[in-house]
Amino acid sequence: MLSIRQLAKTYDGPRRRTVLTGVDLELVPGEYVAVMGESGIGKSTLLNLVAGLDRPDTGSIKLDGVELTTLDDDALTKLRRVRMGFVFQAFHVLPYLTVAQNVALPLSLIGAADATIAERVDSILAAVGLADRAASMPRELSGGELQRVAIARALVHGPRLVLADEPTGNLDPESAAAVLRLLRDQVKANAAAGILITHSRVAAETADRILILTRDGKLGK
Repeated sequence: MLSIRQLAKTYDGPRRRTVLTGVDLELVPGEYVAVMGESGIGKSTLLNLVAGLDRPDTGSIKLDGVELTTLDDDALTKLRRVRMGFVFQAFHVLPYLTVAQNVALPLSLIGAADATIAERVDSILAAVGLADRAASMPRELSGGELQRVAIARALVHGPRLVLADEPTGNLDPESAAAVLRLLRDQVKANAAAGILITHSRVAAETADRILILTRDGKLGK
């Protein structure tokens, strides 16, 4: 499903810095991996490259056989909308939309029919335990509930790849544990592949595999 080969990235400037050197990664449907490493070592850079938000210097990134590194910006935007889902530490839930409207956004962006949107939003909100909060505004929700909204939004359109960057960084331990279980379970239930970027060993241990990004820019066990 996701195949990364010999990915490399260097940032130029007064302090030229090599972040990634020859990163390899293979993910199959339903597989959920955690990537750990020191702060500032390049974990978010790796996620941005996989998402097509940044370009590698060399290497290959294929999602379902499509080579991302050769796509132009418009093609990458379309691919992200259809095949990827994102969960961030800061939730990024829009405060002026209801829970249901926030979750519906990915489907609206790809032009799904109203009936399809309503059905999928209802289904994913039930799956994340928020069926009774569809009409609520974000200000009425707890941090854990907001992150569940973010997970629902990331999964509502049936993405092939889910990318989560420190998704529990703003949550208390109990809420974090619930969100991590939900994220893992939903990735597997949808036969997606998932990458979790985290500083937390507890969070990482919810994944199928834990990979470490090292100072030499390699990704290993």
